[in-house]
Amino acid sequence: MKNILVTGGCGYTGTPLTRKLLEAGHRVTVFDTQWFGNYLEPHPSLTLVKGDVRNVGSIPLDGKEVVFHLANIANDPAVDLDPSLSWEVNALAAMQLADQSVRKGVKQFVFASSGSVYGVKTEERVTEDLELVPISVYNKTKMVAERVLLSYAGAMQVHCVRPATVCGFSPRMRLDVAVNMLTFQALKNKRITVFGGDQTRPNIHIEDLADVYLHLLAHPEIASGCYNAGFENISILEIAQRVTALVPAEIIVSPSNDPRSYRLDSSKLLATGFAPQRSVSQAIGELIEHFQTGALADDGSHHNVRWMQQLITSGSLV
Repeated sequence: MKNILVTGGCGYTGTPLTRKLLEAGHRVTVFDTQWFGNYLEPHPSLTLVKGDVRNVGSIPLDGKEVVFHLANIANDPAVDLDPSLSWEVNALAAMQLADQSVRKGVKQFVFASSGSVYGVKTEERVTEDLELVPISVYNKTKMVAERVLLSYAGAMQVHCVRPATVCGFSPRMRLDVAVNMLTFQALKNKRITVFGGDQTRPNIHIEDLADVYLHLLAHPEIASGCYNAGFENISILEIAQRVTALVPAEIIVSPSNDPRSYRLDSSKLLATGFAPQRSVSQAIGELIEHFQTGALADDGSHHNVRWMQQLITSGSLV
C-alpha cells in the first residue's frame, strides 16, 4: 500500500485512475478544482481536497510517496480560451509541484503529457526519440513541462506519459474527443459529421490508460523518461465507420483545415511489460451500452470548451 496524490483526480482519466488505485488498496488524496464536478464515490482510503494547482502551497504533499500529476487545461480549443492561464496551470504549476515533491521526499512522479507534442509527423513510427515540433499552445505547454520535470529525475523517478487520444466511458465524461464524439453523434442524431477524415489519430481506451499509470506505479524501477501510450493508429473516417458498424448512422464528410495527423509507436512502453487489453471498438460498444441505460447524456460539462466558457462568463474561472 502506498500513500498517493492524484492531481486532477476528478477528471475524465483521473476518476477511473482513482477508482483503480483505491481498489488496489492504496491511500489516495485527490486534489482538484472540481470545475467539471466530482463523480468519485466515497471511500475510507480517499481524501478529496478542492484546490487549484497554481497554489502549490495548498497541495497536501506531506507523507506522499507517489504523485500522479493529471491536472491541466486539456486540448487545444480549451487552452486557446486563455493561453496565459494554461501556461500557469500546465507548465508553471507542474514545475512548482515537482520542486515541492522533491523537498517533501516524493519517490515517484508520473506526469500526464500528450502524444500531440510531436506535432505533424509523416514517419510511420513516431517514437520517443523524434524531435518535438508542437504546433499549438497546448502542445507547447506539455513539451515545456516535460523538459522541466525530467530535470528532477536525479532526485526522484519521473515518468512522462504521452497518451494518444483517449476514448471510452468515464463518470466524468468527455464528448469532445474523437471516438466519444462520433459515437454520441450517431446515437443522438443518427448522423456523423467527419471533417476531412484522412487524418490519422492514435487512440487508447481510458481503462488501458489508467492501467498504464498503475503499471508504472507497480514498477518504479522502469527508467525515468517519456513513454508513448497509444495502440490503434486509425483515420477519423475509419473511426466513424467502426461506429456505424454498431450504430446505424449516416456519415457526412466535410472539408477540414485541421492538419494534425500523427501516429504513435508505443514499443518502448510495451518493452516494460505493459500490454493493452481493450480496443476502440470495445469503447464504442461500452458507450452504446451506457447511452441505452441512460448513464450517458449530453451534459454541458462533458464538453471542455463549452463548459469553460460558461465558467469564464460567470467569473468562476480566474
